[in-house]
Amino acid sequence: MAEIVNLRTVRKAKARDAAAATADANRIAHGRTKAEKQAARIEADRARRLLDGAKLDD
Repeated sequence: MAEIVNLRTVRKAKARDAAAATADANRIAHGRTKAEKQAARIEADRARRLLDGAKLDD
């Protein structure tokens, strides 16, 4: 015999799982400290300047 399942409980559990996945993504995107963001920005600027300095003129 099959187990009886409350559909409302299943639907709420599915919504909780989706919210947790969204929260994880937001923590990765926005959970960096100001120093980490600044360090990443400085590194990107340094890499851009390095590439611009190595360009060959036509």
